[in-house]
Amino acid sequence: MAEISIRQVGKTYGKTTIMQGVDLEIHDGEFVVILGPSGCGKSTLLRLIAGLEEITAGEIAIAGEVVNNLEPRERGCAMVFQNYALYPHMTVSDNIGYALKVAGVPKAERMARIEATARSVGLVEFLDRKPGQLSGGQRQRVAMARAIIREPKVFLFDEPLSNLDAKLRVQMRHEIRRIHNAVGATSVFVTHDQNEGMTLADRLVIMNKGTIEQIGTPEEIYEHPASLYVAGFVGSPAMNILPGTVASSGLSVLLGDGQAVDIRSSFKARPGQLVQIGLRPEKLSITTKAHGLLAAKFQFFEELGSARIYHLEIEDIPVGVVSDLKLALTAGEEVGLAFPPSALHVFDGPSGRSLARAEAAGESRGTDASTTGLSMHGRLL
Repeated sequence: MAEISIRQVGKTYGKTTIMQGVDLEIHDGEFVVILGPSGCGKSTLLRLIAGLEEITAGEIAIAGEVVNNLEPRERGCAMVFQNYALYPHMTVSDNIGYALKVAGVPKAERMARIEATARSVGLVEFLDRKPGQLSGGQRQRVAMARAIIREPKVFLFDEPLSNLDAKLRVQMRHEIRRIHNAVGATSVFVTHDQNEGMTLADRLVIMNKGTIEQIGTPEEIYEHPASLYVAGFVGSPAMNILPGTVASSGLSVLLGDGQAVDIRSSFKARPGQLVQIGLRPEKLSITTKAHGLLAAKFQFFEELGSARIYHLEIEDIPVGVVSDLKLALTAGEEVGLAFPPSALHVFDGPSGRSLARAEAAGESRGTDASTTGLSMHGRLL
């Protein structure tokens, strides 16, 4: 078993607090992605697990054993770095088998394991080459093979795909997930790329300023973001955000241009409360102004081939809509936007916390079952 328990972990450098009060349970064989922007503490957390940084507070346990005072080599972890960290003067074979050589594994056994590992990542024909003769993707495979051959309990990936081009990143994502499934070790993967997180993770851990903002499956986090921060970070294109004020009835939100958005189906807010309305671009449909739940002005579109991103404005606030329909619209044209009730997110203005999540945590919840409106399913009516 290789579960990882992170309990009230903190890290400071002098008087600067990098991380505080982090709690996380990673299950045996799970693929967990720690996602967040630069400086949020995600790489620091990975290095604390690996033993490359000393913990200031709390404890980390791997397979039930507290590892705070253990050296990195004693923790049963293998780490794959962003810059590959290969020995340039060694062949691929020697790089892959270096840890076995240091451990005194007999040459015959070592070579057999090197070949088997190289075959699993498609490197058999490159064993006699040196890293400088390989592409970026091939070098990353060498780094992965070097980790796999140690048969670790835990794989730790520190933004391993950041140096690769877009097409190769996709290929390597598939390769990493395939290897994880084949090996069965617990994997912790750090990245700032939400596409990597959404496609690789069994569970996502969203970090913000040294703390965990939300933990959940990719679907849970996408459909039910706990905060405005999570909503804006996960999803491409980003969620549309419209500021407003809860009406005196508490049943709708008034936008700056006077438009009202019905919120009674899922939320209960205080009259006068400052909020932010969230709507994902792919949940919106463009219709006529008369049939729309919101009025907007069309600006331009981006052609993606299989779909378009329509750029609109509501009171000078940019709003994006993703649709596979090819609509004939002109700049400045007024259109309507429709969406199903389930597409609506409401966040508290000052704190940024989801009102729906707050209600689920114990606050009162509205019970009116009326809907926000009917989706037009992208059809121009």
